[in-house]
Amino acid sequence: MATYPGISSEAFKHPLDLQAEQALRSVPGFNLVASKFVEFIYERPQLVYLMGNSIQAGPRQYSTVYGMFRECVRDLDIYPEPTLFISQNPQVNSYAMGQEHPYIVVNTGLLDLLNHDEIKTVLAHELGHIKCGHTILIQMAMWVMNAASVIGEMTFGLGNIVSNGLIVAFYEWRRKAELSADRAALLVMENPRTVMTTMMKIAGGSEKFLNECSLEEFIKQSENYRNLDEDGLNQIYKALMYVGVNGMLSHPFPVERIHYLQEWTNSTEYQDIRQGNYQRVTVETTNADPTTSESERLRREIDKLQQEIERRKSQDR
Repeated sequence: MATYPGISSEAFKHPLDLQAEQALRSVPGFNLVASKFVEFIYERPQLVYLMGNSIQAGPRQYSTVYGMFRECVRDLDIYPEPTLFISQNPQVNSYAMGQEHPYIVVNTGLLDLLNHDEIKTVLAHELGHIKCGHTILIQMAMWVMNAASVIGEMTFGLGNIVSNGLIVAFYEWRRKAELSADRAALLVMENPRTVMTTMMKIAGGSEKFLNECSLEEFIKQSENYRNLDEDGLNQIYKALMYVGVNGMLSHPFPVERIHYLQEWTNSTEYQDIRQGNYQRVTVETTNADPTTSESERLRREIDKLQQEIERRKSQDR
């Protein structure tokens, strides 16, 4: 398997991911969602919960999965090594979280459905989120979604306008962020068929009837789905499905992800990275003071805001 020493996430981030993140950061109210909320409301409690209610993988716990995990960490040049947890859950799912102490959670349902290479694909995908710095925005999104109604009440309904705008922007970004993580998985695995088969099985794979599933047919399904755009009404239906009545979707449809992955596989950008020609982390970035990180910047902003609120309260007394 290929390794990419010193690789920067900018080398493989999807342009739609970058565009959606820029749009998100420009939405009014974004800077109010500070990592201080994230750290104390989501990251620490969740980490404590996982330590008490799941299995932390290591040399003597899920050693095979942990071995694959460490290979992916090496290949994507991630430091320090995140923590890997295995959670007893039949849902075929995994996720990456944590800013101060990043970690990945893989459900047992996913381990039971996928083979060795497909599990490694998922691990590389989740590590791609960490490599790209997605986790803090994911956590911020979770906080915004849960706090939206409260914000609206506190601001006599005006907050709903800001909150809804933020929620839509967060969901849009989260869907595009998956495309960058898919690229990370492809870089590690090198075989697009493995990555696409993993997507197919997560979409609707069955261990019992796996021999009746065809990647070629799923790729054809992806092409047929794209062809639906020839009808303008279908494009409207697609847009509505992503913001559906049962809640917005945080991931693109697998058939769309396959299309984007195939597109990148055939690009000169991907071939250049494979040959070792890619953007690397600069010395300045590597040696940067942690207080200049995104999380610290957001902390400082919310601290200033809190100080201003306290100052105005004291003036009103």
